[in-house]
Amino acid sequence: MKNCFVVANPNKCIGCRTCEAACAIAHSGEDFFNANISKINFNPRLNVIKTAKISAPVQCRQCEDSPCASVCPVNAITNEEGYVFVDQNICIGCKTCLIACPYGVIELITEYKNGEKILQNKFKVMSNEGTLGDKKEKVVANKCDLCKDRENGPACIEVCPTKALQLVTYDDNQNIIKKKSENECKAG
Repeated sequence: MKNCFVVANPNKCIGCRTCEAACAIAHSGEDFFNANISKINFNPRLNVIKTAKISAPVQCRQCEDSPCASVCPVNAITNEEGYVFVDQNICIGCKTCLIACPYGVIELITEYKNGEKILQNKFKVMSNEGTLGDKKEKVVANKCDLCKDRENGPACIEVCPTKALQLVTYDDNQNIIKKKSENECKAG
């Protein structure tokens, strides 16, 4: 299967961030509405970017020849069945994928297990109180995976109140490029 990805129409997006909330909920497995607020792991896999005139979520383009996967030293990032997936159990938080991503859509997040931050030993870190410790929060790569385990597909598309998001397939993208090229030739 060729890779597909979610695109946003900035003319329709109102910047409400409903897509971010849906994404975080879809990937957390938590009940955000009844959880202790200090224990919520809210990490959406897309980010709404706002300017003075437009807003739109930015997320992974699911590159077929993924630069992030190519540079991962532990093969935590793979291209499986048309989507690029990060296995956070393998990820070592080295940041090479973050640097390699041409779209800037990978971020590092603190890893949680059973609502608690995972700590790594043998790291010298300074606390907010100025004391030196030897444990650091473990960070892992986080990016859109098209809600691969979700029956209805990407949660962001499903909840968008203005229908600004759509799933674009490889063929859709090729048709858009062809149409744009034809229009440029006619105009030139």
